[in-house]
Amino acid sequence: MPTWIRACATDEIDQEDLIRFDYAGATYAIYHSPEGEFFATAGKCTHEEVHLCDGLVMGHLIECPKHNGQFDYRTGEAKRAPVCVNLRTYSVKIDGAAVYIEVP
Repeated sequence: MPTWIRACATDEIDQEDLIRFDYAGATYAIYHSPEGEFFATAGKCTHEEVHLCDGLVMGHLIECPKHNGQFDYRTGEAKRAPVCVNLRTYSVKIDGAAVYIEVP
């Protein structure tokens, strides 16, 4: 059954940036979009399991730091080779000044 977990405070992530969040043996990436919205994906690239927290956020894209593959973090869609498998995304809600993600 999915559970809502507090990942961070809203002011811990600058707009157009991300942070790493580890929970129960899994790694997640939490993003703050240019429009002020928050999103969450799996925290590792689907190509070679590199941590995305070391990558570059550009608009709505996260670029993997190893081979420069890109994903749209809003949908998880793989956008540039060498990545071809989409990222898993997670529901996000804001409660007060906290960001929560729904994890399995």
